[in-house]
Amino acid sequence: MKTKGKKTFVLDTNVILHDYKSVYNFQDNDIIIPIVVLEELDKFKKGNDQINFHAREFVRELDKISDKDFFNKGASLGKGHGKLWIRPGVPMSDQILQSFKDDTPDHRILAVTEAVATERKGEKVILVTKDMNLRMKARSLGLEAEDYKTDQVIDLDLAINHSVREIDDFDVSLIDEIYKNTNGVPVAKVFPGQTLKGNSYYILRNGNASVLACYDPCLQVVRKIEKPNIFGIYPKNAEQAFAVDALMNPHVQLVAVSGKAGTGKTLLALAAALQQNKEYEFIYLARPIVALSSKDLGYLPGDVNAKVDPYMQPLFDNLGFIKRRFNMHSAENRLIDDLQKDQKLLISALAYIRGRSLSDVYFIVDEAQNLTPHEIKTIITRAGEGTKMVFTGDIDQIDTPYLDKKSNGLSHLIDKMEGQDIFAHVHLEKGERSQLADLASDLL
Repeated sequence: MKTKGKKTFVLDTNVILHDYKSVYNFQDNDIIIPIVVLEELDKFKKGNDQINFHAREFVRELDKISDKDFFNKGASLGKGHGKLWIRPGVPMSDQILQSFKDDTPDHRILAVTEAVATERKGEKVILVTKDMNLRMKARSLGLEAEDYKTDQVIDLDLAINHSVREIDDFDVSLIDEIYKNTNGVPVAKVFPGQTLKGNSYYILRNGNASVLACYDPCLQVVRKIEKPNIFGIYPKNAEQAFAVDALMNPHVQLVAVSGKAGTGKTLLALAAALQQNKEYEFIYLARPIVALSSKDLGYLPGDVNAKVDPYMQPLFDNLGFIKRRFNMHSAENRLIDDLQKDQKLLISALAYIRGRSLSDVYFIVDEAQNLTPHEIKTIITRAGEGTKMVFTGDIDQIDTPYLDKKSNGLSHLIDKMEGQDIFAHVHLEKGERSQLADLASDLL
């Protein structure tokens, strides 16, 4: 007996590659997997990337719940969930054949969705895909289609842009007290009767008097934020000062630094890591490989290192910028060279970091907006004792086709971790690369 308002969801391959446990996120509604999806998943089973892992894990999940009646009666997804069917292919309707010339997996998925919608009249049948173009094709055929929204951030503006609060007309005597007391001022005195989120940053002003401050949840105080020199790099604005504080705070084990290109996210993170090189056994700086246009790794000449180096060049550029702050023969440059030689400072593609130990590591993940929420979770859950993790990225520069501002891993991380005592997030607004870069970022 069908529950009133029950729906049937047809899943595209990219939903499963995005989240292999997605079938459990549709409550008591039924799930249909077109057989062509299994065929596509088979192509992704080999490899070390996260999508390869998801393909393998989904097949394992499928094997657990399948039986001889899997195709005819469906398989139960457990208490509180609906059933899952694998649907064999069906002939394409005249409407599909007239609309689309090629016989592609996407069009076969549309054919199955159309057939199920015809069979289950009176019941909502919805194609779920992260492919925007496929959603448009489905709607052109009169089929319902939607994005996989389970892990999307609801209030993105609140999550991203409110990492720093500016308060005018603040009590001048409290501003002076925060300035003078290096140990901080009790939070109950500064913000009486208010409940603050951990590691919140403030610009407190009154006329010409102002102070940069942070609520420290460990000490229960509001303390002054300094603008220290970290390995030759000075914070150029208030937001950069807040970012440096989070990056240098030993009590904060997880940091997210968001912002547009040129705001200094990666540079500050790398400088902070080098400044604290004695506190950590290793410094790892990694980023996901996302090929632009049609240039995948296989099209590039050379061995693995030669293929990966172009993608890592921005990270090497930041390291080179720091080295140029010092004399060629300085102790700082010798330290960097020694760390690289001993593989204690490693710049690499994220995929090649996976097998390494993540204990006593200052671990920086650049371009984190190109990771899925599940990938972010996988990385963080591998953190061992003494490890600090830093994720940097710009949610306006997403290079993967199935992620957007609300569904990418960086936005998800900021949204879910906000307020935790061991987490801090700073959003950088002001570009510091050059006037030209700022102008291009704003206008182009």
